[in-house]
Amino acid sequence: MAKKRPQTKGKSHVSSGEIPVVGAREPCPCGSGRRYKACHGRAAAHAVTELVQRPFEGLAGEGDWIALRELVPAATVRLTLKEGLPDGVPSVTLATVLPMAWPALRRDDGSVLLGLQNDTSSGDMSRDLADTLQRALTAEPGTPVQARRAPADGPRLQDLLDPAAAFEPVVHTGFEFWVPDSENANPDVAASLERANAAAIPTVKLSGVDGAYWCETPDKNHLRWVMPHPEEQLLDALARLHAAGTSSLGEGTRLVGSFRAHGLTVPVWDLPTRMSAEDVEKPAAEFAERLAAALGSEAPLTVEERRARGGLTNRQVTLS
Repeated sequence: MAKKRPQTKGKSHVSSGEIPVVGAREPCPCGSGRRYKACHGRAAAHAVTELVQRPFEGLAGEGDWIALRELVPAATVRLTLKEGLPDGVPSVTLATVLPMAWPALRRDDGSVLLGLQNDTSSGDMSRDLADTLQRALTAEPGTPVQARRAPADGPRLQDLLDPAAAFEPVVHTGFEFWVPDSENANPDVAASLERANAAAIPTVKLSGVDGAYWCETPDKNHLRWVMPHPEEQLLDALARLHAAGTSSLGEGTRLVGSFRAHGLTVPVWDLPTRMSAEDVEKPAAEFAERLAAALGSEAPLTVEERRARGGLTNRQVTLS
């Protein structure tokens, strides 16, 4: 009979924290005799691909982060770093999307634009964005930052951004923020901006409530409102209001359902085409008061409320 290969399990002299990343088919540096992908590489791959349900949890303006990722065509936010800005970097700005879908751009003046609406290679969007941001801070001025897989042990946005700084999105009607002087852009850039602007849905952030965005479409307008409440509690509260006939935002409006995005629930209302963002400010504030009362109720749902909840659940879609 052939001799069994000697087992080296348990004889590694290198701690897990010291294991470097090598090729998947190469011997694991820990000395186990197995390939890296079947040994310490398995844990590293899992750490990179494990889905983080709420990647923006703990950041100021979590609902606005989600809205800018999923709902808003053109917006920017000035970001504040915990350690302050490095030398030669006058500002760091988050943008919904950048030209050519670049993950980030270091402008000629050294300022950084970080794109939010990009595909990410791991299950933790916060870690991917933090890796892109770090590379943008040291990129050569005038160059974009390309996508890559973030290290599994790299920092997250929560590690880099100042948690006490305000998160104040500025919603734009177009993408002129892409270039410092859009009025004098060359013909190719001007044509690109014109195409991008034509595809942007007019969107306005409400000022009276958090995380709510009005948008205009050809057939009707909408209000999409990212809410921070636990999903089950929020659906119960919405069902109570719906059954009582108080879930609308006024005449001609209707709560049509909700979707999940990055761990939070986003109720959606249909609005008449004549209802502007300014028109919906007061009804939204009044709805927020009704919702707060419904969220505080601990009474069991009635038959009508359970039926309303079932209807809301059946119309719920998961985006991420």
